[in-house]
Amino acid sequence: MAITDFDLLVVGDANPDVIVSGAPRVPAFGQREQLVESGALALGGSAAITACGAARLGLRTAFVGRVGDDAAGGFILDALRGRGVDVSACVVAPDTATALTVVLTDGPDRAILTSPGCLDRLAPEDVPPELVKGSAHLHVSSFFLQPRLAAGLPGLFRTARAAGATTSLDTNDDPAGRWQGLDEVLPVTDVLLPNDREALAMTSAAAPGRAGLERAVRELARRGTTPVIKCGGEGALSIDGGELIRVPAVPAHVTDTVGAGDSFNAGLLAARLRGLPPRRSLVVAVACGTLSTRAAGGTAAQPTWEEVTS
Repeated sequence: MAITDFDLLVVGDANPDVIVSGAPRVPAFGQREQLVESGALALGGSAAITACGAARLGLRTAFVGRVGDDAAGGFILDALRGRGVDVSACVVAPDTATALTVVLTDGPDRAILTSPGCLDRLAPEDVPPELVKGSAHLHVSSFFLQPRLAAGLPGLFRTARAAGATTSLDTNDDPAGRWQGLDEVLPVTDVLLPNDREALAMTSAAAPGRAGLERAVRELARRGTTPVIKCGGEGALSIDGGELIRVPAVPAHVTDTVGAGDSFNAGLLAARLRGLPPRRSLVVAVACGTLSTRAAGGTAAQPTWEEVTS
C-alpha cells in the first residue's frame, strides 16, 4: 500500500495493557498474594485501539507512535500489523522503554496505572510529512501524555488541513488536572472527542448532568471545533449547526469497557469518512463503542462495518 493511500492516519500512544479483572479496591501490600477473577494481556493506548477499530471497520489505516526496542514494543507492532494497521512509520527507540499500563477493573469501574516510557518523546517531527499529506483524515489521541506532540499539534493539524485532510483529537485525561494548551489547537480540530467528564473539565460548564454537558458542547463549539461527547451509559451528545444532537446508548451485556471510547472514535471517523450525516455518524459511533464491550480488552470485540450497519 502506498504511503499516500490511507483513509486515516492515527498518531499517538500505544502500550500493552495488563488487565486485571475483579481487582480489590485497595491491594494488600506486604508481599500478600491476592487472587482475582481473571487477567489478560492486550493491546492498549487510545490511539492504537482507535487505529485497530478503524481498520476493522474497513478504513485503510496507518499508525505513528513511539515504542521501545523491547519485547513490549515488539508486541505492540505485531498486534497492530495483525489487525491490518500499517506501522511502517512508527519510531522504535533503542534508548527508552515502551509504555506499559495496568488496568484494575472492579465491575464497570477501573483504575489505570501507566508507566509512560517513551510516550513523552513522540514529536510532530516523527510523523512523515508525506504521510500527513497523503491521508484523508488525521486523528491524535492522548494530548496530555505527549507534551512534545501537543506543543506542535496546531502546526501538524494546519499542515493536514492545507492538504485537504480533516482532523480530530481525543485529549483523554489530563493527569495534572490543568487542562491547558488547547486554545491554539481547537480552532484547527474538526472534531473533538472527549468523554463527559473531560468535556466538563476543559470548559467552564463544571456542573455535571444534562444541562452542564449542553453548556460544555456549546462552549467548545464556540472555541472553533465540533465536540462529540461520549456519555457512557447515556449515549453521546454533539452539535450541528447550533442544534444539539443526542443519541441514546445501546442496551448491552457489558464484559469490559476498556477501550470503548476509542472504538467509539473509530466508528465516528469511519462514518464521517463514508459521508454519513452527523446524527447517523453518532449512531454508528455509539454502536461501535457498545459492541466493543463484549470481550475483555480494547480490540478483541471491535465490530465490522456490517455489524454496526445491518
